[in-house]
Amino acid sequence: MSNPINRLLFLPLLLFLISASVFQPKWLVLGSPVHERTLRRPDPLRHLKNYNGQFDVRNKHYIDSTAFTGVHGYAIALVWLLCGLALGIFLIVRCLGSGSALLPFKDFLDPHNILIFSLILFFTFLAIIASSFVLSTNQKTQRRTETLKETVVGIGGGAYNNITKVIRAMKEMQYLLLPYNQKISTNLNSTIGTLRTGSRVLRRFVARTGHYVHEATRAWYVAHVVLVTINLVMLIAALVSLLLHWRPGFITLIFCCWFLTSLCWVLTGLNFFLHTFADDACSAIVDLEQNPKDSSLTSMLPCLNESESGKLLSDVGYTVHNFIVELNSNVSVIYRFLGVDGESVDLVSIIKICDPFSQAPNYTYNPQSCSDDAIQISELPRILAEVTCHRNEKVEKCRKEGKFLSQASYNMAHAYGRSIQNLLDIYPELESLSRCTFVKNGFSDILIHQCEPIRASTKLMWSFMLTLSIVMVFLELAWLADAFLCWGKSISIGSRRPQSQN
Repeated sequence: MSNPINRLLFLPLLLFLISASVFQPKWLVLGSPVHERTLRRPDPLRHLKNYNGQFDVRNKHYIDSTAFTGVHGYAIALVWLLCGLALGIFLIVRCLGSGSALLPFKDFLDPHNILIFSLILFFTFLAIIASSFVLSTNQKTQRRTETLKETVVGIGGGAYNNITKVIRAMKEMQYLLLPYNQKISTNLNSTIGTLRTGSRVLRRFVARTGHYVHEATRAWYVAHVVLVTINLVMLIAALVSLLLHWRPGFITLIFCCWFLTSLCWVLTGLNFFLHTFADDACSAIVDLEQNPKDSSLTSMLPCLNESESGKLLSDVGYTVHNFIVELNSNVSVIYRFLGVDGESVDLVSIIKICDPFSQAPNYTYNPQSCSDDAIQISELPRILAEVTCHRNEKVEKCRKEGKFLSQASYNMAHAYGRSIQNLLDIYPELESLSRCTFVKNGFSDILIHQCEPIRASTKLMWSFMLTLSIVMVFLELAWLADAFLCWGKSISIGSRRPQSQN
């Protein structure tokens, strides 16, 4: 039993997978909705050849091709930054070389001074509104991500608690059976060692994953807040500089906001990548629910397949069922097991122990199936204690009182009965571990209650960042147009002066 249980111990791998569900996407897929979807995306690691595969966080080609879906943001950020550098170099060269002859198209802009100022006010207002939506949506996304993290950590914590309970029960079984069956005790010791190793791995992994996810979401939240807040401050400062005709400060703010706009485009691309990633993860969970055998998630989950988990539980049920059936029906086994003499057979035979398992071949666990006159195996030591002759009692007195069971036989019966009861007590945890019930329930909860809100949040986050980036581009172009209007005129250090009349 140690090998199947060992495979169940790597549940932390699941945490990476569910942490992935935090984000979301647009994709191109092949195949029917019943079968696992095949993604087709350009992969930068393969010279932009298509990645033709499924959702798989372990595959670097999947990660890179999904990150590449935000290329529109990365590309525009790079182009915008290079244009800013080229514009700065151009202005410096022309300013040093030809002075007021800097802008031949200034005369074209002069009649549109009021229009340009109106556009500046309009786009400044839009940028402030877009920034407000970004900050609000960013807070909602961060809150939903934290909720998802708590769900994931809760799944890992549930698995850890189940394993701890199993370890505790098996340690007691090992202690009880050591004097009577060293082989079983040795096997239990091996299983306990495996479970302890797995529980330590799981505990460390849950702690680290919870910490890393918290830090990552916190950094993502802070990055948006800091960038958008600084951008808002720059917007207000640029508008004030424009109204006060402080041209040097206004020009400086234009280039600062130019760089911030490039960062906005980078975040726009990353938001689209995360939106795509979340959508892939949620869609993979849907595929897992509809068709587990063909789902890419099946190979990532640290769960036994259906046949292995069924065999594990069937073996446990078979062992307990046969043990109880033998106790209930085979008097010769009772002789050997309890050391009862023939005169007391009738007394012992009236004891019927509850068998919570069904007949072959399934051996399904159903504790409510016991008859009313059957006793739980945990009650067997209490009943046998009434007919046990203890060491401090005389044999003749015990016979007169009907105490036919020796202390040694009682101790052995108590050890086996308590061990079987311990096994029955932890059977639900064994079933949950082998069938990955807690994992599947966690997936269902994420799919029903969290996938759609996260999809909506990441999509809105990308939309508002895209809007803010586009508005900032037009606003900075309007700023440049206004700056060009005054470039050829006489400019003081602190304010604009009108040109002298001929």
